[in-house]
Amino acid sequence: MSSRFEQAQSESRSQTPVDLVDRVRLAIAHGELLPGQHLVENDLATMFDVSRGAVRSALMVLDSDGLITRSPNRGARVRPISISEAVEITELRAVIEGLCAAKAAQRATAAERAELRGLDARMRAAVEAGDTTAYSNFSETVHQAIREIAAQATAVDVLDRLRYRSVRYQFSVARLPGRPRQGAEEHSAIVNAVVAGKADKAEYEMRSHLESVIGALYDLQAHGGLYGVPGAPERAAPLGLS
Repeated sequence: MSSRFEQAQSESRSQTPVDLVDRVRLAIAHGELLPGQHLVENDLATMFDVSRGAVRSALMVLDSDGLITRSPNRGARVRPISISEAVEITELRAVIEGLCAAKAAQRATAAERAELRGLDARMRAAVEAGDTTAYSNFSETVHQAIREIAAQATAVDVLDRLRYRSVRYQFSVARLPGRPRQGAEEHSAIVNAVVAGKADKAEYEMRSHLESVIGALYDLQAHGGLYGVPGAPERAAPLGLS
């Protein structure tokens, strides 16, 4: 009869492919798996304590997301994303998320408006406390909340795929000097418009925010790219796009 420890190991190795895909996405975002790095199934199975079959299934999903590339002769590698491609992705996000913000302004319930106001307050408090990681988490949560309130399932699906492809830059932009405070002000403007039920204003503020992110991407490029932000560690800490 197997021990409880062996059963726990078995349960860990039988986790769903979706869980593993999310874990690999985060590893890429945080710099644990670097652009161009060769992804060996055995190594990944050991790294994440899963089976090779689970790794193989996850790599297929990540390939379709555009996070890795696979070829018969060279195997799988983390796909490099250029600043120019990240800019294109953000331009498209501005259009789609602008639509979501407008819809959210039209649909938000009293409870949802209160939730957004709470997130906004906590985000600004994180900035005042100098907690960039917390700020970044709230930034992502605000975007997600607005998408959910908008109830635009197709838009959410497209946005998820776009976000995955530019995720490495999303975790570096917030390290730029002064970016958290500026981002918090932009998010507050979006939240205020949604809470006020002003659809046109909400769309404008969301698009303006993401256009500002594009400017930050060019600043990131000027500082040397993904790991060239002054004061940043060799591997970026988990920070969100803002």
